[in-house]
Amino acid sequence: MPDAITVEGVAKSFGAVTALIDISLRLGQGECLGLIGDNGAGKSTLIKILSGFHRPDRGRILVYGEEASMRSVDDARSLGIDTVYQDLALVPTLSVAHNMFLNREVTRGIGPFRWLDNREMRRRARSYIEAIGIRTLRSVSSEVAMLSGGQRQAIAIARSVHTGAKILLLDEPLAAMGAMEGEMILDLIRDLKAEGHSMIVVAHNYVHVLEICDRVNLLQHGRITLDRLSSETSAEELTELVAREYRRLRDTTSSAGSVAGEENGPETPHAAEERPGL
Repeated sequence: MPDAITVEGVAKSFGAVTALIDISLRLGQGECLGLIGDNGAGKSTLIKILSGFHRPDRGRILVYGEEASMRSVDDARSLGIDTVYQDLALVPTLSVAHNMFLNREVTRGIGPFRWLDNREMRRRARSYIEAIGIRTLRSVSSEVAMLSGGQRQAIAIARSVHTGAKILLLDEPLAAMGAMEGEMILDLIRDLKAEGHSMIVVAHNYVHVLEICDRVNLLQHGRITLDRLSSETSAEELTELVAREYRRLRDTTSSAGSVAGEENGPETPHAAEERPGL
């Protein structure tokens, strides 16, 4: 059975800035892969490449064993890949039902004489939300602005699932949530995995990553430096790996600063007197 996604030797630069260097990863069918790394490691760039928003400079991507050339987000969606970003792409002043069908509204009528079928959108939205097990939403007519963070996240995921996506890229799905709402989203991710969805979850909370993901990839400075089963690592080990890299960079920067100071020579008393503020 081919993997849902296979990434081989992908690289991406933005001008003089190199974001990704020779990235290779795989996502099995029905697997949940945790993608972790410090800010600036390249996680967002990789997700945007997999979602069709960016095109890689080199390398290739296979979807269910077939090489895919994704030139746009619509191309990725046509292959069953959809992304739920941290900002959720929901319109706060619209209802739950209208957000569920944003840019693909259900209409009635013929030609230019068409109008929104609000009753049908409400019926379908209610069915979609119940299908993924969300019971806390009172009405699909409620404005999204009135909902909690967990409810908004669930709506965004439900929208992706019911557009036919089988591969979900979840960017910080638990950001800024309380314990109860976070557990609701964790249960939702577990249910989707049990139904056969393949998911990449970008997160900073290593405990949550190990709880719901089958494997973990650590991305550092544009490279994947760790690929390990969740059962074979721990939150403490992952924290230490990231902290160790931070210490290495700090020490390197400190050493470079010391060398630069030595090359410039010691400051003379006369120079110190002339410096403003001393």
